[in-house]
Formats: sequence, C-alpha cells, structure tokens
Amino acid sequence: MNHIITFTIFIYILNIPFGFWRSATTIFSRNWYLAIHIPVPAVIMLRIYCDLGWSWQSYALMAISFFLGQLTGKLIHRYHEVQ
Repeated sequence: MNHIITFTIFIYILNIPFGFWRSATTIFSRNWYLAIHIPVPAVIMLRIYCDLGWSWQSYALMAISFFLGQLTGKLIHRYHEVQ
C-alpha cells in the first residue's frame, strides 16, 4: 500500500508541468495532445519497475492523480496569467 501512495504522489507531481503546458496550448492541437500523453509511458514504465501490479484500485488512484496533476498545472498557469 505504501508504494501505491508514493506512486500516486509521483504521478501527481509529474503531471503538474504538463498541465501547465497543456493550458497554454490550443485545445486538440498537437502540443495539447503531447502534453497529455507524454507522461503516460513514464508512468507505465515506473509501474512495471516498481512491480505494483494491475489491480483496478491502483488504476483508479492513478487516473485521479493524473487528472489532479493536470488540473493543478492548469490552475497555476491561470494564476500566472492574471499576475
């Protein structure tokens, strides 16, 4: 269980800069697509390396942390636009 929590925190932190980048691009553009999908292979490789398994609970935590990291990056970008 401890590895899964560490893994979800890592996914969250990894996705913050990509969410920041994504919010600065045009929706459905090439860069928008890349900002969403570049972290995916890193997450899969780390998942295999850490031997976390493929249970549905870990998928749910992974998806939530992925989404929240992207959202946090977007909110940080919007905050810096206002400043």
